[in-house]
Amino acid sequence: MDSSMIGKIEKARRYAGESRERIAFESFCAEIKGDNDAHTVEYNRGAWNCGCHYFKSHHWCSHTKTMEYLLDGMIAQAQEMLPNAA
Repeated sequence: MDSSMIGKIEKARRYAGESRERIAFESFCAEIKGDNDAHTVEYNRGAWNCGCHYFKSHHWCSHTKTMEYLLDGMIAQAQEMLPNAA
């Protein structure tokens, strides 16, 4: 392994260790396996979506909340995405 590769690996580990400060997800799709069924959760620039029935009427659910807890500090909150939010 050459020295530049070692440096890149060390940098990657440092970035991973500082993930809350360095990484901000803009969009993703994930499957959450619930107690009764699996649900697809999507995030796109501050907007959540989930295929479960609860989300359809409440615009949030345990599946989206799980992802918010998991990615705390790594996703923008809805207000931060608004053009005039400060």
